[in-house]
Amino acid sequence: MTESELDIHRGEAEIAEALRTDVREGLSARRKWLPSKWFYDAAGSRLFEDITALPEYYPTRSEREVLAREAGEIARITGAHTLVELGSGSSEKTRLLLDGLREHGSLRTFVPLDVSESALAEAVGAIQAGYPGLDVRGVVGDFTEHLDLLPGEPPRLVVFLGGTIGNFLPADRAKFLHAVRDVLAEGEWFLLGTDLVKDAGTLVRAYDDAAGVTAAFNRNVLRVVNDVLGADFDPGAWEHVAHWDAEHEWIEMRLRTPEAVRVAIPGAGLEVSFEAGEYIRTEISAKFRREGVVAELAEAGLAVEHWWADAAARFGVSLARAVS
Repeated sequence: MTESELDIHRGEAEIAEALRTDVREGLSARRKWLPSKWFYDAAGSRLFEDITALPEYYPTRSEREVLAREAGEIARITGAHTLVELGSGSSEKTRLLLDGLREHGSLRTFVPLDVSESALAEAVGAIQAGYPGLDVRGVVGDFTEHLDLLPGEPPRLVVFLGGTIGNFLPADRAKFLHAVRDVLAEGEWFLLGTDLVKDAGTLVRAYDDAAGVTAAFNRNVLRVVNDVLGADFDPGAWEHVAHWDAEHEWIEMRLRTPEAVRVAIPGAGLEVSFEAGEYIRTEISAKFRREGVVAELAEAGLAVEHWWADAAARFGVSLARAVS
């Protein structure tokens, strides 16, 4: 994989500036927060792959079940020439869609987009090796900012898998869905994976596994701030918390300091004091109901034409068409 084979819209300087902005805003707030996208440097991406194999973490298996069953039907319905994946993918789920479209005979181009150049380069290399002759065009960028720069021949199928849509607060989610609709021509397709509301015990266990992998993944955001902005967080001293918010129907991941601490972040020009027991919210992961997904997509100009769920009804996959 050479750099020239990646379309880079966000380099190291831009990434550092974006992180600096988020750190200044989030860690200066009364209730401190950091965006979940900063989990995903190369180490964080590997940890997340480990999470997807955990017995407690059902979403990956449940979504894979749906795609294994329906990939051929998705290919038949969409006839897509270009598969665009938001969040780079070389996983089995990505390959199920690629295989379905290739067997249908319509696939010409695969466009994975990811904020991490290293993770994207690895993903693109794996897909190129597994699919010789396929035009693979990796885009380094942020899917909240760079959707209008995505290449590919229509008709396109844009996919957003893994329940990642749940990481957006509702207003940001609406903005994102409108942005997706804006880059699609009428009649093009959007495939969305959404984790569904279920009992609190199952949900909390999925984000607080017995082996502590999710805890390590959560703490990785502090390592990223240390590495990029020269901060002096001690990640191992922060406690991982997974909290089910029944009112908002989302899991909230937090990092909590058991004792008062002061952290210097030279790259952001900050020194931040934390009281004992204070936490940083690092992620929300909203859970959905079918009627809510359909309504949110419709409001953005995306009409759900097909809905599938796994046998246990834990995870939903919707296929929506861009409409006027």
